[in-house]
Amino acid sequence: MTVARGWRGSASGFLVWGGHLITHARQEQFMAYKTDADKIKRWREERHWSQEHLAELAGIGLRTVQRIENGEQASRDSLTALAAAFNVEAIALVIDPEVEASGIVQRHNEKVRSTARLVLWIHLAAYGLGIVLFIAISMAAGSFVMKWPLVWWTVGVAAHVVTVILIELVTRFMDQ
Repeated sequence: MTVARGWRGSASGFLVWGGHLITHARQEQFMAYKTDADKIKRWREERHWSQEHLAELAGIGLRTVQRIENGEQASRDSLTALAAAFNVEAIALVIDPEVEASGIVQRHNEKVRSTARLVLWIHLAAYGLGIVLFIAISMAAGSFVMKWPLVWWTVGVAAHVVTVILIELVTRFMDQ
């Protein structure tokens, strides 16, 4: 049975992990991260390990592995033990809040873009139907009486197209 290397304190109050000195700032940064439950479960399954086997390798309880894989926050000791079992640094088992926030923003921006495109398509469909109706009204009247409403609606559609293009450009720029 392999037992994971753990964190141990030094005389100066810094933590030492795997022979490396970890500063207070690094400790706080590490603790601010959320456990990446999906990665832990994926890595376990890729190795064809059961939860029991991972718990034994890491030297932690089966229930702890189950809770971590279900998305509950893991303690620093549990993460360190799991990292040793996977032969990686503990930081590899957590989600960087900046990366997570970036993903949320990208998903939101994609939703904004797709909504803007959908609304534009609806507007264009209504515009096409309006053109047909305006032409029918004009033919019934004997002259093109619906010219000015058609011109101003065309201006509105053009403004809508420009707005959607700007939304696309700005949100794509934000995603970079």
